[in-house]
Amino acid sequence: MKGLRWRYTRLPSQMEDALCGEDGEEEDEEDEEEKKEAAAATVPDPEAPVEPQLTEASQVLGASEIRQLSLHLPPRVTGHPWSLAFSTSRDGFSLRRLYRQMEGCSRPVLLVLRDQEGQMFGAFSSSALRLSKGFYGTGETFLFSFAPQLKVFKWTGSNSFFVKGDWDSLMMGSGSGQFGLWLDGDLYHGRSHPCATFNNEVLARQEQFYIRDLEAWVLG
Repeated sequence: MKGLRWRYTRLPSQMEDALCGEDGEEEDEEDEEEKKEAAAATVPDPEAPVEPQLTEASQVLGASEIRQLSLHLPPRVTGHPWSLAFSTSRDGFSLRRLYRQMEGCSRPVLLVLRDQEGQMFGAFSSSALRLSKGFYGTGETFLFSFAPQLKVFKWTGSNSFFVKGDWDSLMMGSGSGQFGLWLDGDLYHGRSHPCATFNNEVLARQEQFYIRDLEAWVLG
């Protein structure tokens, strides 16, 4: 049939299918974007701290204080569990008992206290608390206080008077005859003064304080 030209007309259903196909492509692109965003949101932040796991509940520190302190701990203990080596509520008020609980341990220790006025403070020691003839420890050692926000007092480098343990007292930080943190043999009475080792403030509300609770956590 010469002279006749066939005209092809797209049916309505075909037009709808075509439009749906175009819309589907756009929706697929949007879905892919949403998936990418969701995947990015679920990737852990490498800068985020790893919250430590405690072998038992602390009577001194809450979850917020634990998270804040973990940010200042050396990388070598990050992500490791905290084991409660000594607690006055469990083991009584005795420095000698604390030393006995630390025997054979060489790992870092977090010492946390709450005094009779409710003030929380303490120290991180790069090694276990023990009897010693002189001061020991490394520059990882620091003092801290929640007053009420966390303040951390790191090593100044001026001296190496980190930790010293006697039968009748435990000392952390020193200079000019004063100690950053001093505890008596009964773990009941303590003192805190500014010292050259850490250039710290008084950790408690007053220079002399009385202990309500004390815990020693072994880290790593």
